[in-house]
Amino acid sequence: MIQPFDDTYFMKKALQEAQIAFDKGEVPVGAVIVVQDRIIARTHNLTETLNDVTAHAEMQAITSAANFIGGKYLNECTLYVTLEPCQMCGGALYWSQIGKIVYGARDEQRGCLNLGTKLHPKTKIVGGILENECADILKRFFIEKRNLN
Repeated sequence: MIQPFDDTYFMKKALQEAQIAFDKGEVPVGAVIVVQDRIIARTHNLTETLNDVTAHAEMQAITSAANFIGGKYLNECTLYVTLEPCQMCGGALYWSQIGKIVYGARDEQRGCLNLGTKLHPKTKIVGGILENECADILKRFFIEKRNLN
């Protein structure tokens, strides 16, 4: 039987958020948090809009999901994010005790895995879901930025 709600399905939703960020001139990273096949948070980078270096998609998603469930621990939740979380976001995800992180494109320079950021011991992490699509929107954004300057 085909399961309609799989990692690819939810990563496509995160990519829709990344496109919204792209259209706003934000670095196009999108995120959704899911519990029991239900999206409880949809967010994207807002660092330019809010003039806040901590306003990454993951940080916005953690806050939104915690408000939705009425608690700070997200151990039953899965985060889908188009780019591997950075060290700051990895730390926040540690404290939220997120159950699972699914990312699209790897961030070789600033990603939490490459930097050795500790995640909660019970957190599962899966990478490379729609990796090309997730990387392509970032590449397009930075090419356009360079061409405008």
